[in-house]
Amino acid sequence: MKRNIVIATIAAAALVSGGTATAFALGGDDEPSAAGKSSVQVKDDDGRTFDDRDDAYDDDRDDQDDRNDAREDAREDAREARGDKAENAAEAKGAKVSAAEAIAAALKATPGAAVSADLDDDNGGLVWDVDVVGKDGRTWHSVQIDPGTGKVLGSHVERDHDADDAAEDARVAAAVKGASVSAGEAAKAAGGKGAVTSVDVDDDAARVGSWDVETTSADGTESHWNVDLNTGKVTVDRTDD
Repeated sequence: MKRNIVIATIAAAALVSGGTATAFALGGDDEPSAAGKSSVQVKDDDGRTFDDRDDAYDDDRDDQDDRNDAREDAREDAREARGDKAENAAEAKGAKVSAAEAIAAALKATPGAAVSADLDDDNGGLVWDVDVVGKDGRTWHSVQIDPGTGKVLGSHVERDHDADDAAEDARVAAAVKGASVSAGEAAKAAGGKGAVTSVDVDDDAARVGSWDVETTSADGTESHWNVDLNTGKVTVDRTDD
């Protein structure tokens, strides 16, 4: 579940190493990595430029010009898709700490029930962002975990913006509390499908009945899976087709 939250500042230092994610340990066991900085840095490929190959045709060849433009657009889309897949693969490979391990670390720091875990790129630095609903069933926490070391980088309490947010949070918290399969167990269940990069409550339906798990294959292809909250059965998410 994607929620509007008060975002805690996590500074990220830029460290580029050949277009792949680079992990290294920082700080002692009792200190957050580099004062809140992620130890896993990735190159941001969004700034790549593509050649503009606009063909200059006379007015009597407008149709041919349109066809060429369409082909060039298709080629550029394909290049961008390859770049996105390469970035996905680098991020998934850079996360030495799995989703299940990140969830366990977050729950150790903030007891309660995990509602989601997402591998996010924050200004070039990767972090696991884990949402935890406290033992009181009402307080929501966002806990950032270093995907290279498993250390807690920071945390903050999330605030609801209106009554609708509060009602939705209560609905999801109740579903997670009553579930037989936790977020960590859902991540493990879908782990055979690829590197898990996101675990979230599938709250699109009237009844919350499954976890939505995103996996990334070695070539960067992303897939979505539903993991039943009660049985742990893994099925492909057809709604993502």
